[in-house]
Amino acid sequence: MTATRRRAAILAADVVGYSRLIGVDEEGTLGALRAIRADVVDPTVAAHHGRLVKTTGDGLLVEFGSVVDALRCASEAQAGMAQRNALRRPTSASSTASEFIRATLWSRTATSSATA
Repeated sequence: MTATRRRAAILAADVVGYSRLIGVDEEGTLGALRAIRADVVDPTVAAHHGRLVKTTGDGLLVEFGSVVDALRCASEAQAGMAQRNALRRPTSASSTASEFIRATLWSRTATSSATA
């Protein structure tokens, strides 16, 4: 048996202040999160060849085959959020802070076994 190695860049993102926002306006926060995913996050991930690995409430993990794609995705998602926020006037707690996504990037080496 031989081991096959491949490089992967993992993008982890979450909504800043999610627990507080859910406490203030659960329905509004969940609606804002769905809109953010549909309008900004999912299209940006797809454009940079990312693969959504896991979602957890306000967070997500995305795998990329390239660190460059992961970094570009994170940068474009942040820019998209900034543009989205600039166009909106806050009307409630859920339409302000829940729209800011914090992203952290790290890379790892994934190992899978393959039969020789």
